[in-house]
Amino acid sequence: MEKKRIVVKIGSSSLTNSKGEIDHDKLFDHISALAVLKQDGHDVLLVSSGAVAAGFRKLGYPSRPVTLKGKQAAAAVGQSLLIQYYSELFSQHQITTAQILLTRTDFSKKDRYRNAYATFSELLERGILPIINENDTVSVSELTFGDNDMLSALVSGLIHADHLIILTDINGLYDQNPENPNAKQIQKLSTITDEWLKLASSSSSKFGTGGMQSKLLAARTALKAGVKIFIGNGEGEKKLTDILEGLGDGTYIGNNQYPPLPTPKQWISFTEVSGKLYIDKGAAEAILLNGKSLLPAGVYKFEGIFFKGDVVEVYCHKELVGRGEVRYSSDELALALGKRTNEIAASSVEVIHRDKWVKV
Repeated sequence: MEKKRIVVKIGSSSLTNSKGEIDHDKLFDHISALAVLKQDGHDVLLVSSGAVAAGFRKLGYPSRPVTLKGKQAAAAVGQSLLIQYYSELFSQHQITTAQILLTRTDFSKKDRYRNAYATFSELLERGILPIINENDTVSVSELTFGDNDMLSALVSGLIHADHLIILTDINGLYDQNPENPNAKQIQKLSTITDEWLKLASSSSSKFGTGGMQSKLLAARTALKAGVKIFIGNGEGEKKLTDILEGLGDGTYIGNNQYPPLPTPKQWISFTEVSGKLYIDKGAAEAILLNGKSLLPAGVYKFEGIFFKGDVVEVYCHKELVGRGEVRYSSDELALALGKRTNEIAASSVEVIHRDKWVKV
């Protein structure tokens, strides 16, 4: 099989027993399957939940904590235990692992985004298997990914993965609540519509933070980065190779609409936006159809406070058409708004250069 770059996300529900503790039989099964992928020559990255599950008993909690301080304390204890389990078991397959803890800021700040890409590239070039988790011990609600599903999608975009495999306790998406005996499994999807997101909102997991809806939101993000996605489950050391060969028990999601984005445009696509620009129809046609940059003459209003280098969303009246990295602060743009090129004294004429633009 051709060498691929693969991100595998293992959720808490696929790592824990009925008490919410780490199930070592499940853990061993996952590691055996990941080892096969590595032995087949693929680049493999693992996004693993389970830090809280691994640590809460050590703190004396009878069950998974519900308070923020309890979760963060359990994660602080459990993260080291979890990485120890992985390191010891992978070493039996002559695989060296690396621990990477990320926060949302690592994807919103351009220099940190570049550094993360460089680190992952170096590890993969040297045959190391990165094990990635959110830095739960310091993350606050404003800076979290919400769940590791979105983290895995952002990582898969960052490192230009070919495939994102999300392993869960449900074998993919169904056309209605999977507890209904008449529910039918959806084996293939080309895109994620709002209707599918609404349908998936009823699915959840006892010990994880993200249900099927969060997985589809993550899949939508990964799709925009040109990544193919699988959501489902499986057992045995061949389960991941079976998934790559189209034999997995779950839902395959993918299309050829979105080609892989270069790393700078990845950051523009997925970072937090600082404001909104509203452009006229002529400017929208110039950008979308003719590959032109956005000039001040085409901008008739904006919202928010932003600085040069921030990312903003761009609307043609009420329709979102894209996002880009601005070359003006909001104060500077207020002075240049609607003006033609020969009327502008600024050193940079373009509001958004075409090389810093991403269509939605």
